Amino acid sequence: MQYTFTEKEEDFRSELLEFLGKELPEDWNSLSPESHFSKENLPFTKSMAKKLAKKGWLTMAWPEEYGGQGRSIMEQLIYREEMTYQDVPGTDLGTGAISWVGPTLMIAGTHEQRKEHLPPIGNGDAYWCTLYSEPGSGSDLASLQTQAQKDGDDYIINGSKIWTSSAHIADFGWLAARTNPEAPKHRGISLFMVDMKSPGVTVRPIYNMAGSHEFNEVFFEDVRIPSKNLVGEENRGWYTLAVALDFERSGVGYSANARRILESLTVYVKSAHKNGKPLSENQLVRNRLAERHIETEVSRSMSYKVAWMQSNGMVPNAEASMSKLFGTELVQRVANTAMNIIDMKGLLSHESDLSPLEGAVQKMYLSSFSSTIAAGTSEIQRNIIADRGLGLPRA
Repeated sequence: MQYTFTEKEEDFRSELLEFLGKELPEDWNSLSPESHFSKENLPFTKSMAKKLAKKGWLTMAWPEEYGGQGRSIMEQLIYREEMTYQDVPGTDLGTGAISWVGPTLMIAGTHEQRKEHLPPIGNGDAYWCTLYSEPGSGSDLASLQTQAQKDGDDYIINGSKIWTSSAHIADFGWLAARTNPEAPKHRGISLFMVDMKSPGVTVRPIYNMAGSHEFNEVFFEDVRIPSKNLVGEENRGWYTLAVALDFERSGVGYSANARRILESLTVYVKSAHKNGKPLSENQLVRNRLAERHIETEVSRSMSYKVAWMQSNGMVPNAEASMSKLFGTELVQRVANTAMNIIDMKGLLSHESDLSPLEGAVQKMYLSSFSSTIAAGTSEIQRNIIADRGLGLPRA
């Protein structure tokens, strides 16, 4: 593995940082507890998305024939790391538009679907949500029960989805639904694009325990969508979902988030006092921070390895799960360490003037609980590592 970036890659990082220095407000707080999709922040989120689109960075890794720049996996890694570290809004147009909707349409979509949907994504105009999880189908996604019944030139959708990020601001949804209830569960699923303004679609907010609104419940009651919105073959949607996309999936955002708050926490302990002494002189505090910094660099290196493997034509299956598992559990350890160091004041939200780091510790602590569940639980990741990485038999 090459442990240094090329001159071209470093120049790109410098270009990114210079751009962000000009475009982000002077008082921009990357630790802000507010959602990018809140009513107050959504205009700025959309504005940043348009600026990123103008630079060609929203779809920088897409092939040039589809409006991308054909950038390398390593350049894409740098982009994601810096955008996450600075907490830049508008980078994925809701949830999944850049990461899997566009790339999947390139592989499995029709010419008409690509012509209709890829340009608005590349221009920063269309926001998407991903309609996978259901109240009874999480890690076992193939057990989903939302129905799509063929009726003439339409499909009629009935059912519900849950934990749908960005549904309240999405223009379109990327929907997995069951088209053959009699088939084995993996073989009766189809993939659709649904206009979120269609009659019969109801979106209800779910506020997480940090008081932020990213999640939603989505209900479908006799929702009609045209057959042209079917992506790929009917009843073969599971295999379309599972297609290996050539898109950076290193998980570098976890170490970037951890590094951001650790650096702020390090500054805090140098000025905060306990029992008449700076916290930075407390040996336990020093040891805990040193451990978390080491682990953050380990997570970062694991992410770099995943991206390096992809850029060399290798498939980082178990390695991507290792990065995700270590990164999400790292975020929880950093949150616990921050809460223990700041002590009772860490419980205060950003609304209190007495809250250190403007409430970031409280938000990170509360939101970190979901990190080992979302996008594949730690248990699922360990199974993948054992099965595909170590070659162990299934339990």
